[in-house]
Amino acid sequence: MLLDLFLVALGFFIVIKGADYFVQGAGSIARKLGVTPFVVGLTVVAIGTSAPEFFINVVAAFKDKTELAIGNVIGSNIVNILLALGIAACVGRVTIKEKTVWKEIPFALLSCFVIVFLGLDHFLSSSSESVITRGDGLVLLSFFLVFMVYTFGLTKVTHNDDEDDSGSIEMYPWHLSLLYTVGGIIGLIVGGRVVVTNAVDIAQVLGWSQNLIGLTIIAIGTSLPEIVTSVVAVRKGQADLVVGGVIGSTIFNAFFILGSTALVSDLAFGEDSIVDAMFLSFVSILLFVFMFLGKRHVLERSQGVFFIALYVAYIGYALMRG
Repeated sequence: MLLDLFLVALGFFIVIKGADYFVQGAGSIARKLGVTPFVVGLTVVAIGTSAPEFFINVVAAFKDKTELAIGNVIGSNIVNILLALGIAACVGRVTIKEKTVWKEIPFALLSCFVIVFLGLDHFLSSSSESVITRGDGLVLLSFFLVFMVYTFGLTKVTHNDDEDDSGSIEMYPWHLSLLYTVGGIIGLIVGGRVVVTNAVDIAQVLGWSQNLIGLTIIAIGTSLPEIVTSVVAVRKGQADLVVGGVIGSTIFNAFFILGSTALVSDLAFGEDSIVDAMFLSFVSILLFVFMFLGKRHVLERSQGVFFIALYVAYIGYALMRG
């Protein structure tokens, strides 16, 4: 048991470091090829921050641990909204742009509803069980493509290509760039396998379901970069970065990661997962409503505290259920 916990922690470390090296290497290659800094940040960095969830889910799908994969996506999105935004609101002022309130947050809410609808086969049709099929995966990826087209179209209007929004991405010699990229991918794959294998062992020892282990331990572990980034960003007065990262990650997880995972293997959607997806939808609605309570378009400290308490309460319920 203790060895499994150590290996899970080691796996998370390898995955996060692998994502870091992947971002550095791929970002360097992209900039060497003349890709604008903003596009590098929008694509390579965005994918890099969600790479832990992606690789752990793909490994879980190949090992036929589909409930763990679904629990990871839904759990990560719950962590993003309740913990990352909640802690950020407790640390500093989180002001949200009107465009984000009316466009990006509703798109994130749509992603939650789509997951719920795709997981209700058993209730909406005569199917004996609820499954997110490969066809459903293509639907999710289509939504992701729409979001990316919208995002790129928005940057043409609002962004000046001369601005360096990804100044943290350095250019390295070609051999180092390739080494970082390939080494990062290897780290992501190896770390993902270590996390999934030992997390399943822990679940069996504790009598937990795959869904519960994905919803709790794995979801929190893969979302640590978002939580840390949110705290650092809000301390620097960069609230837009906090909200943009959380909402972007939520959409990326729901559409791209879950869609890609479904292409690897059909994902059995159990009753616990349906309840979790409905709770995620409720949380997203609550975030939207909070934008109009108290100070308009501001997530206040009291609301952040409520988010954290709500997360603790739901995890307590999930543990009792599991």
